[in-house]
Amino acid sequence: MKLFRLAAAVMTAAMLFTSCGADTTEPKDYSSRSSAEIVSDMKIGWNLGNTLDVCAADRDGDGIINDVPENGIVDETLWGNPMTDSSLFEALKADGINAVRIPITWRDHLGDAPDYKVDEDWMNRVKEVVDYAYDLDMYVIINIHHDGGDDSKFGAWVRSASEDYDKFSEKYNALWKQICAEFSEYDDRLIMESANEIGFDDLPQDDAYALLNKINQQFVDLVRASGGYNATRPLLIAGYWTDIAKTCDSRYQMPADPANNLILSVHYYTPWEFCIINKKMTWGSEADVKELERNMNKLKENFVDKGVPVIIGEFGFNNGVQPESKVKFASAVSKTCYDMGIRTFLWDNGEVYDRTNHVWRVEGLIEALRESVGL
Repeated sequence: MKLFRLAAAVMTAAMLFTSCGADTTEPKDYSSRSSAEIVSDMKIGWNLGNTLDVCAADRDGDGIINDVPENGIVDETLWGNPMTDSSLFEALKADGINAVRIPITWRDHLGDAPDYKVDEDWMNRVKEVVDYAYDLDMYVIINIHHDGGDDSKFGAWVRSASEDYDKFSEKYNALWKQICAEFSEYDDRLIMESANEIGFDDLPQDDAYALLNKINQQFVDLVRASGGYNATRPLLIAGYWTDIAKTCDSRYQMPADPANNLILSVHYYTPWEFCIINKKMTWGSEADVKELERNMNKLKENFVDKGVPVIIGEFGFNNGVQPESKVKFASAVSKTCYDMGIRTFLWDNGEVYDRTNHVWRVEGLIEALRESVGL
């Protein structure tokens, strides 16, 4: 581990040294890079969870907001994580992570209709955190996260598309136009994601799939028309509930894209009893491994083999389960996917990596992840 960190530090120093002085080279043309090539270049992915995605939300469904900021301003520390700084991403990169997903919730920072102006301080902070990773030559995914949450009474609005599409569309367009304008000159290391864990179970299933397909197409059309690198940048398209089985349903359709540069986004929290709730404390049996392989083969057969690259935007485990099983699970998911051309992003709400002291809380986890991708 120390040797790996030292080598990474030396390479980073060399890159900084050679970048000094006037840059007389022409800007790189990233438009020639396909989404498949970009996904292939990713190694280990990680989520900056419970940070820029925080919101004043009803997180337990009891009809009461759980976290109310004292000063009335929602910032990234609301759910207990520290302010993010550049040293976090420097340490992650030294550990072999070259791609980060930065979930972002916008709902507490939007003005009134019809402009839905994003608060300037929030937009600047989002850009600052993105730059921490982007400036290190990491891939960065940004999205609209808990805007699609369950607590519509307290600000979640994306799922209202099933009730009033025109009102939803006005807000969706206004927000993404601002995001696109802010990041239009970022190259293809920046990936925009249409939504997070969205489905419409209040509708008949045929209508529900058709609605998500419509939203994803609207997203692609909007981004492509917004100028700059947005005309060709890779776009991450949300699967139905980002669930593998539901997304492999024939009713789910990837959008049409003039740039032909799309990636599918799904999540993996299977088995639920191990990943989310403490009902299964260990993982690694033959049956566990077979279940993982069956699920990933579905993605390979339905998407990868048909030319659609895939990212597992989130996968993870419950903090209370057996530590050795955490390592086995993460390693197996990463390697199984990597060997199939799929890339994975570990979900971390602050319990997996100590963001203050820059150490992994699960012994052997990062070493196993590096080994799973050949680092």
